[in-house]
Amino acid sequence: MEIQNFNDFTAALLDAGFSAGGENSEGIFSLCSLFGSQIVWHTDDPETDPWEWRMRVLEERDDIAYAKVFFHKSGFITKEWYPYFLAARRGGKSFDEAYLDGTMSNFAKRIYTLVSDNESMPFHLIKQFGNFSKEDSSRFERAIVELQMKMYITMCGRQRKASHFGEEYGWSSTVFCTAESFFGSEVFDEAAKITEQEALEKITAQIYKLNPFANDKKIMKFIKG
Repeated sequence: MEIQNFNDFTAALLDAGFSAGGENSEGIFSLCSLFGSQIVWHTDDPETDPWEWRMRVLEERDDIAYAKVFFHKSGFITKEWYPYFLAARRGGKSFDEAYLDGTMSNFAKRIYTLVSDNESMPFHLIKQFGNFSKEDSSRFERAIVELQMKMYITMCGRQRKASHFGEEYGWSSTVFCTAESFFGSEVFDEAAKITEQEALEKITAQIYKLNPFANDKKIMKFIKG
């Protein structure tokens, strides 16, 4: 199936279950390989520009997540497959449990607390209200990605900055929310029924279906994060 527009893309994604956000640089799977000649990046055309599709799936649908989830890069996971990745990566642990285990950083805790307490929060306000300095930038960026890779937070839209007079200005900023608030309890109840091994086997089988030549070591890194 050749992808010619946004509807083609979402149909193919729902069928595949997950995809890298850009080119298949890690050799697992990307829907980019199915793009037709009309598909052109960064044209601002919502029907044929894949850059626009990242936000369209978040703003128009409730069955597709988009975040930095594969190899610390962007990717899509459908609601059907989200429980399997949760089971593989979180193992049923809440953020607080993971933090107490020492597997999540202090910077991640500061960010997660802000996002969780406010239901959702744009990138620039997380930095502002978390009192992160310029010197903290690299650790802050790593923690934001760390939280997405472990599937504790996810992107949920975009928002422009606002002046003191309430007027919007500048580029849009990514908005984050907790994974729980994005998909709701149903997905997490489903994840709780799946063992880590079952998740690994299920996702691996789907990857081989999508790409029979995928590398075993890369597959494990793709699944586990």
